[in-house]
Amino acid sequence: PTLAFKDFAMQLIGQLFEEALTRRGERVTIVGATSGDTGSAAIEAFRGLDAVDVFILYPHGRVSEVQRRQMTTPSESNVHALALDGHFDDCQAKLKDMFNDFAFRDEVRLAGVNSINWARIVAQVVYYFVAGAALGAPHRPVSFTVPTGNFGDIFAGFVAAKMGLPIERLVIATNANDILTRTLESGAYETRGVMPTIAPSMDIQISSNFERLLFEVHGRDGGEIRRLMARLGQSGGFTLAGPALEAIRTRFDAGRTSEAEISATIDRTLQQRGYLLDPHTAIGLHVAEQRPDDGAPMVVLATAHPAKFPDAVEKAIGRRPALPARMADLMERPERYDTLEADVSVLTSHILSHRRNV
Repeated sequence: PTLAFKDFAMQLIGQLFEEALTRRGERVTIVGATSGDTGSAAIEAFRGLDAVDVFILYPHGRVSEVQRRQMTTPSESNVHALALDGHFDDCQAKLKDMFNDFAFRDEVRLAGVNSINWARIVAQVVYYFVAGAALGAPHRPVSFTVPTGNFGDIFAGFVAAKMGLPIERLVIATNANDILTRTLESGAYETRGVMPTIAPSMDIQISSNFERLLFEVHGRDGGEIRRLMARLGQSGGFTLAGPALEAIRTRFDAGRTSEAEISATIDRTLQQRGYLLDPHTAIGLHVAEQRPDDGAPMVVLATAHPAKFPDAVEKAIGRRPALPARMADLMERPERYDTLEADVSVLTSHILSHRRNV
């Protein structure tokens, strides 16, 4: 419904919430952080539900116009789009702060729908098995290249492999915000400034679900993960020990794609195959094409409809992609949102005053 892969999991989660809350006679307040697609998918899944208020934090001026309007044009009273000054990592940090404010969390019955919600990962595991079976699994292994920002989609592939799907390689594809590629190359997980790109949903430095992978490769040692995260918070990085890094490298590879390569891949794929890519999927395809053929089929996970990123696509092919007919008037619909500073006290106050007390 929102032209992005996030809908696969979010539509399921919306129905699960509705069923559980109806049975219990309870209400929740959902707060999510988004670099673009998660927010609109969450709003679409929860809009109009009586037992849910949903507040979505997005980085002001750092999402595409289509992504923004999908969040700011719904008119239902339970939907609230909040534009925060800063970038996605700021939004995600404030979201975590709210969950760590236990009094606030309990008062509003806070619930999350970002990929830190395990149900999101579980739902995404399914299409790895579907794709693998279509290409011959379990009788032959399959590889996947995944455009990666918050590491949730590719972590679902790791879970699928743990469940028995014969995955040869999981390839992390990044844009210029390439912290994950740099980590696999050197072992150093070091944050740098978030660089705005034509693939804004991947403009992320701190990938929440990478913490889950770290937990696995450190033998599920929660104390060690807390120490690593403390170093990340204090100094902006940490270095992986040899065994942990090698454990990641046994399953994962990584590659990056420049802005020019994104545009060239969109144009070339349209010319050669008649398929119009969005910029994030173009990153995945470019990285996959650079890899040597190891005999296993390679699946590139697509992320969104190209019309969600018309400026990037127009830059690549010289024309703007059209939205589907059901969204043709999106640019004329009235918007409704609040612009707030990235301060947890400001956010909690706003949520307390705007949620419905039914």
